[in-house]
Amino acid sequence: MTATTASPTTVARPVLANEYGLFVDGQRRPASDGGLTDVLDPATGAVVTHVASAQAVDVDDAVAAARAAFDDGRWANLPARERARVLTRAAELIRTRADELVATESIDVGKPVSLCRPVDVLTAADQYEYAAALAHTLGGHTRPTPLPAHAYTCREPLGVVAAITPFNFPLILSSTKLAPALAAGNTVVHKPSDETPLSALVMAEILTEAGVPAGVLNVVTGPGQVVGEALLRHPNVDKIAFTGSTGIGRHAGALAGEGLKPITLELGGNAANIVFADADLDRAIPAIIKAFTFNAGQFCMGGPRLLVAAEIYETVLAILAEAVPTVPVGDPFDPSTLMGPMVGERHLRKVEEYVALARTEGARIIAGGHRIDAGGGFFHAPTVIADLDNGSAVVQEEIFGPVLTVQPFADEAEAVALANSTPYGLASGLQTSDIGRAHRVAAALHAGIVWVNDWALLDPSIPFGGVKQSGFGREYGAEVLESYTKTKSVVIAL
Repeated sequence: MTATTASPTTVARPVLANEYGLFVDGQRRPASDGGLTDVLDPATGAVVTHVASAQAVDVDDAVAAARAAFDDGRWANLPARERARVLTRAAELIRTRADELVATESIDVGKPVSLCRPVDVLTAADQYEYAAALAHTLGGHTRPTPLPAHAYTCREPLGVVAAITPFNFPLILSSTKLAPALAAGNTVVHKPSDETPLSALVMAEILTEAGVPAGVLNVVTGPGQVVGEALLRHPNVDKIAFTGSTGIGRHAGALAGEGLKPITLELGGNAANIVFADADLDRAIPAIIKAFTFNAGQFCMGGPRLLVAAEIYETVLAILAEAVPTVPVGDPFDPSTLMGPMVGERHLRKVEEYVALARTEGARIIAGGHRIDAGGGFFHAPTVIADLDNGSAVVQEEIFGPVLTVQPFADEAEAVALANSTPYGLASGLQTSDIGRAHRVAAALHAGIVWVNDWALLDPSIPFGGVKQSGFGREYGAEVLESYTKTKSVVIAL
């Protein structure tokens, strides 16, 4: 997977091999039955390459490699400082191979290259650097006790981690799991989305080059019904880290419960963005548009619900009607593009179905509302929908596309009640110039992260995760190590 750079902001489409294999025990290999899955370019709908489609026996091989690598201590028994050096080297290699990763992620997911470099690729590098720093913190504590004993705690890796990641942010969401899991000394079997598997295979190369030993990281591509299911049920997997839909997350949680295995679930979202009458609209409008158009709305922490103070409701709608159609939508490899296609036809049709439902319910379509005919690509115009009832499925359910619903509210209490009225609780936000209100409303919102006067400000040092049906456990921050380690107490009689 290679790409050439014409300028700092221009990346050519990558030259891909005809097919890519699994990565098991440090080696490329085909699926056991030779099966392949087509990989599409979302901007054109064309098949660009083929990736091995694993069977359950391939999962067994990958887990066996990870188990052997963990049990013999080739990674876990390295001093934390040595693991940190490897992860730091991985971050350096990500930056060195940035053009390749930008091109790979763009053709795989449809991400604009203008955003893919600063958001996806450089964030992944930051994640590995931050995880390297965390590796140095894996100490224990002495515990004063009235017993005639010396007591202390140790933090130890869990073992074999199954990391299952979705299609929308393949590079970031895999690094979110792999980097801390490896920092803690675990071994990993990674199952990326079968729709967007390419950057996972590049990262296997990068981590191997950085010094991760064979068997410590394994990548098994293929459908969730086969590969994901086999990983969730595998008796030699010690920990499950899952990002995806709430429905599949519920199934994953049930299987983890059957095996009494720890699991981290980062699931769906349907965040509200509250605009109070005292908000600076020159600042709020760009944040609103970013919140629902970023990654073509395929963002679990996006802001697809806009709640606006009644006294400025029509004003905000008028501004959005003028501003939203100017969002540059098009070829992800055009440096001027800010919103690319959706990842596939199935996801595009889902958006169209919700927009059609809104029309039948009498909503106003303020902007967009239609598919964009762009040479076979999966494009949908950024869409703003007003005047829906709060009970509408268009408001309550996760659309996962570039659609914004807008509702008025009378006062702060109603704004908070509307924001908290869905089953989700991954993210939320508000726009206000009143610092007291900012703290008060942030405290009242049921969400794992709350943004004030912007959206999607994320950094590896800031933990995020869900409440309610958005899951549990935290990623990022020092808190993430709780998900990839176990505490052992040692009590020595004196």
